[in-house]
Amino acid sequence: MELKSTFYAERGGHVKNRTLFSFIKQKSASRLGRLIALTGARQTGKTTLVQKGFPDYSYISLDDPITRPDFTTLSAAQWYQQYPNVILDEVQKASAIIESIKAVYDQYSDARSILLGSSQILLMEQIRESLAGRISLIELYPLTLPEMLTDSWDDTIVDSRFIHFLKTGERDILYSGMPLQSERYAQVAHHMAHYLNFGAMPAIVDPMLTIRDKYDWLHDYIQTYLQRDLRDLANLRDLTPFARMQRALAGLTGVLLNMNELAQLTGVTSKTVKRFISYLEISYQVILLQPWFRNLNKRLSKAPKVHFLDPGIQRALLNRRGQPTGHEFESAIIAEIYKQIQNSRLPIDCYHLRTVDGREVDLLLETEQGFVPIEIKMAERISFTDARHLRKLDEILDKPILQGLVLSNDPRIHDLGDDIVALPVGWALGA
Repeated sequence: MELKSTFYAERGGHVKNRTLFSFIKQKSASRLGRLIALTGARQTGKTTLVQKGFPDYSYISLDDPITRPDFTTLSAAQWYQQYPNVILDEVQKASAIIESIKAVYDQYSDARSILLGSSQILLMEQIRESLAGRISLIELYPLTLPEMLTDSWDDTIVDSRFIHFLKTGERDILYSGMPLQSERYAQVAHHMAHYLNFGAMPAIVDPMLTIRDKYDWLHDYIQTYLQRDLRDLANLRDLTPFARMQRALAGLTGVLLNMNELAQLTGVTSKTVKRFISYLEISYQVILLQPWFRNLNKRLSKAPKVHFLDPGIQRALLNRRGQPTGHEFESAIIAEIYKQIQNSRLPIDCYHLRTVDGREVDLLLETEQGFVPIEIKMAERISFTDARHLRKLDEILDKPILQGLVLSNDPRIHDLGDDIVALPVGWALGA
């Protein structure tokens, strides 16, 4: 079955606004935005976004091998005359065009181009060499919870309380109000349940889809990724070892990564495992969350964690349905936080922290001013002991702690002392 277009998510007028929609329009109108590369995983809505935002631009897909040669032979003057403002989709499949785009950019100051690609293939050597200093790089991720709450391109996307806190430092926004009396929080809870089961790809949030449609779409997506994106990226003759490793990694989401153990599980070398994981990273399938270990006087783990960027895809790889595991819940929430931070273009570094004696911080955000340590619990009732790993972190970290957070399914807000507050995850990330 052919993977459905992201336009499928707009059937019957159903569409979600995107945080990057206004940003990319503002960027393209500036002197430094004449040439933009919009990258992201397949089916995250890149084509939909730019066609909506730039209806006066010509749209050219380079996916068709029959028509592709017609564009590779055009000179810079011909490009400018025929396509002064152009969207080029699947540009990685016609690398010769990059030199033409560079020439148009250099010769015609009013020409504008938007390049689309289904991975960081766009950042490979030829584009880095040809377009360095000319191109603005923008990444599009699956939907966030605030984006899911919209129903049209005109709907306002409201920053989550968490993002508002990171932008302003105003802690009161996190715990002012009562979640159980908030209509928006009830809406977020509905979308959160869908997100944990099916993920946040634009096509999958269509309410007209049946549960079977959603599972079929996700399995289709996995096959399309293997057969198209991975072959473009890695040119692997045999996809079986990679598919086996991808599935094994899906079962280890949120767990400390041991390359040697993963190699034994999948029957390849640890060097091959590292290479395969890098493919998943640059094609926006996983986040490799690095450990924080700057304090050389403390014995801290240096092993990374892998988190899948979309829980629907992660669970489809394992044919899992129903209640997520604790590690799956942790990964889904970390992915949501990561997407919101990236969409807001905040200068924040993401880590995890683990001591050799087992003390662990699921997510450690580092800002210029200090740290925000976060514990993630799937529990529906939070107690004082759930914050034990967040206490006395000043003995390890080298900057102030701005706010400790425990995010969970408990619908109530709890002050846990020591500048640590427990919040309902939907309250923090959506309401």
